[in-house]
Amino acid sequence: MTTDLSATGLLKLATWLSPSFPIGAFAYSHGLEYAVEAGFADDRAKLEEWGRYLLAHGPVRQDAVLLARAWREAADPTSLTETARIAAALKGTPELAQETLVQGAAFLRTVRAAWARPALDRIAADLAPLGIALPVAVGAATAVHGVPLRETLQIYLHAFVANLTSSAMRLSVIGQTDGQRILAALEAPVLEAAESALTAAPDDLGAASAMIDWCSMRHETQHTRLFRS
Repeated sequence: MTTDLSATGLLKLATWLSPSFPIGAFAYSHGLEYAVEAGFADDRAKLEEWGRYLLAHGPVRQDAVLLARAWREAADPTSLTETARIAAALKGTPELAQETLVQGAAFLRTVRAAWARPALDRIAADLAPLGIALPVAVGAATAVHGVPLRETLQIYLHAFVANLTSSAMRLSVIGQTDGQRILAALEAPVLEAAESALTAAPDDLGAASAMIDWCSMRHETQHTRLFRS
């Protein structure tokens, strides 16, 4: 498997982790909608800190480790099934579980339709009964297509914070320029989180994000909602 990011690999990452890729990422805020209403993330400085915390300690940090596991296990059905089982069980709330499982199934379905590989059909058949979390789907698909792990982790984490920033803009917390300032400020934390996941042990899973789960649970009964999580 290649260890260098080829031009086609770069284009796959740009396409697969783009906001326009049809997995419905725009419909989810990862609990941010309630955090904004509660005043925890209602300006640029708070949003930037919210993103830093998620990258260092939140569920997305755990997802990056799961992505790395899935990438390395793509050719081993038994190990990949175990990783998929863990990923499907780790989310702390129904909304966060729905967020990752719905997007993961859509991701793998779309990649199989447009970039067909027999190995992906086998993976989809094996994992469908368990539910396919997004990081597992991304890790398996990029491995099958020979896209390097380091760059996959970097762009996956960047896509996460970009979607979070987009959610904040749609909630009218910040404007477009402040959104770009947040993304610029989070470049180094994204790269640090990617390197951490790249070198983590396969079982180095865990998150310290009780506030994220609490915001997600409160979001379930929030009176006015734009997002599904």
